[in-house]
Amino acid sequence: MQGKTTKRNPWAWIPTLYFAQGLPYVAVMTISVIMYKRLGISNTDIALYTGWLYLPWVIKPFWSPFVDIIRTKRWWTLSMQWIIAFALAGIAFTIPAPLFFQLTLAVFWIVGFTSATHDIAADGFYMLALTEHEQSLYVGIRSTFYRIATVAGQGLLVVLAGAIESNSGLEPLNINVNANPAAEWSAPVLEAIDDAESGLQGEMQFFTPQKVHEVAVTAPSTVNLNGKEIPFRQYAALMRDSVRRLNEQNGFVAAELTQSPSAKTDTDTDGPGAFTAWVRDTFGEKRETKSGAGPGDNFTVIGFRLNRQPAEGEQIIINFTQKNGDQGIRLEQNALSTRFVFDRSNWNRTAYLYYNIDHKISAATSAGFEGASGNIPMAWMVVFGVLSAFFFTVATYHSWALPRPGSDTRNNSGRSAADIFKEFFDTFRSFFRKKQIWVAIAFMLLYRLPEAQLVKLINPFLLDPIDIGGLGLSTSQVGFVYGTVGIIGLTLGGIIGGIMAARGGLKKWLWPMAWSMSLTCLTFVYLSYADAPSLLTVNVCVFIEQFGYGFGFTAYMLYLIYFSEGSHKTAHYAICTGFMALGMMLPGMAAGWLQETIGYRHFFIWTMICCAATIGVCAFLKIDPNFGRKTDKE
Repeated sequence: MQGKTTKRNPWAWIPTLYFAQGLPYVAVMTISVIMYKRLGISNTDIALYTGWLYLPWVIKPFWSPFVDIIRTKRWWTLSMQWIIAFALAGIAFTIPAPLFFQLTLAVFWIVGFTSATHDIAADGFYMLALTEHEQSLYVGIRSTFYRIATVAGQGLLVVLAGAIESNSGLEPLNINVNANPAAEWSAPVLEAIDDAESGLQGEMQFFTPQKVHEVAVTAPSTVNLNGKEIPFRQYAALMRDSVRRLNEQNGFVAAELTQSPSAKTDTDTDGPGAFTAWVRDTFGEKRETKSGAGPGDNFTVIGFRLNRQPAEGEQIIINFTQKNGDQGIRLEQNALSTRFVFDRSNWNRTAYLYYNIDHKISAATSAGFEGASGNIPMAWMVVFGVLSAFFFTVATYHSWALPRPGSDTRNNSGRSAADIFKEFFDTFRSFFRKKQIWVAIAFMLLYRLPEAQLVKLINPFLLDPIDIGGLGLSTSQVGFVYGTVGIIGLTLGGIIGGIMAARGGLKKWLWPMAWSMSLTCLTFVYLSYADAPSLLTVNVCVFIEQFGYGFGFTAYMLYLIYFSEGSHKTAHYAICTGFMALGMMLPGMAAGWLQETIGYRHFFIWTMICCAATIGVCAFLKIDPNFGRKTDKE
């Protein structure tokens, strides 16, 4: 039995709904990691505990039937938004608590499960509130606003926290690093900063003898260390370990339980197994190793300290981040901490920062770094307070803006618990009894097979040196090429794909979109064989490939909606997204090994071969020609 239908312009609720869908995911998966790092949690604990926070999105198909069976999708959507609003407020209030790590993790779990449930309900509501034509038309819009949410969460909210840190506490310590390809290399020296009277005057502050640091880009192939010539790469690893050890010994940084990544050298790696060796010898790229190849990136080390003794029991914490300039000048954060704790026992000792200098920098450039010692807990309380306020606002707005589709009815009235559980299992049973179920599962797993592998290696390919098959771009160039041009291409492809599918229907556009998903992979085959392609050429190729992927992905999303049609469409769509995640996860896990074994050129050729799976599975699909098209009634 259908209820009374109330309509709303889709623009009034789709952008806000999918923006709200993206923010909690970013908060749980990304913002939590940054916050814990700033609050002094070790890398070991961050990796271990936040890694499990992804679980709710992995297993959400298993409770999706309850969303389909109990109450309405509109009710679930609004209820989850209210719970997320209160949960985010709970994170803000528990950050200052003594057991903040355990308490905030528990609330993050609540946010994770609530957000995953919100995804189920919102996607189901989208299918109920829109006609097939409207679903096709707005599929690109919903994806765009979801991506905007991820950018806002990882960018604007983190910037807000940084601004609060910079404007509270001691005066920020600003350091500029100037990298010059023409400068002559000199070895960094780990020297303690003396108790110079000039540095100890004035109010309490952090200081360094050199706020502007000059460094060469090019490093020698070998370095003489204690009368022995060693490769520069090994020398850099030893210096990085020295910085880590000194910072730990002086109590600035807590010692990690795991071995530092920098401690591993080339001699620690085992040889390839028999299967890997066979794949490499049979299919691997035969690339000549250039003699005299450079050693890679240069580095520099900068020391700083506090000028006055803190009060008894007082801790002063400083965090360093890059504020501006070339991203090719990078503060090491993977192997080393950028968070330092000063107190009465170590205030007069020197802490060290390790900077990596990209050897691909071709002109004099610089980067600015800021050490903020503000009120870090308060900064993150404000961030999560803002997130909470946003969800209170959006839940209130959606209480009015979300339409009331007549098909979105209460399903649990008058039913016992046994009836509900019976329908729970019937939901899975009915999914696997759908027509063409195995063809559909094959499509979900294989349609994105080329892109599932390609997406893992695009950034490494752009960054890796030319002598091992990469393009040798700098970090800042990659940030623009893939993080800007690529995102624009992906977004435009999705929006245009939605418009085209809405005009002709899914069946008409399936083949053009499948070929778009496949043929654009040729751009990376071309780049891998091209002789020193220009930056403009790289930008054009990445734009074409990402546009083709965004355009082709539209057919994938619409087919998931099409296959979920019928009873229990919300739960069935959630199950489809589980297969979608599996289709991206498994090929991506093997992509790195395969590329390292056969080389970039042959790897990209392999992705083109995998396009046969994309095209092949489409040949077996049976789709209603009218699905997604605008009808006379609409």
